[in-house]
Amino acid sequence: MNGQVRSDIRPGIQVDIVLKQDQATGKLTHGTVKDILTNSPRHPHGIKVRLSDGQVGRVKNITGS
Repeated sequence: MNGQVRSDIRPGIQVDIVLKQDQATGKLTHGTVKDILTNSPRHPHGIKVRLSDGQVGRVKNITGS
């Protein structure tokens, strides 16, 4: 799944996100979702989340639950 639909994402799942500073390179960061920060049901660049370690970025891939 590509992370553009909010209903596909819930706290506790494993995702790959792109951090703001990595948007130019597309470098992905792996982690567990703690909070969902995007309120809209869809976002073309990915739903913004906070990982359990505090990093914030947009979901590019959902890797597991």
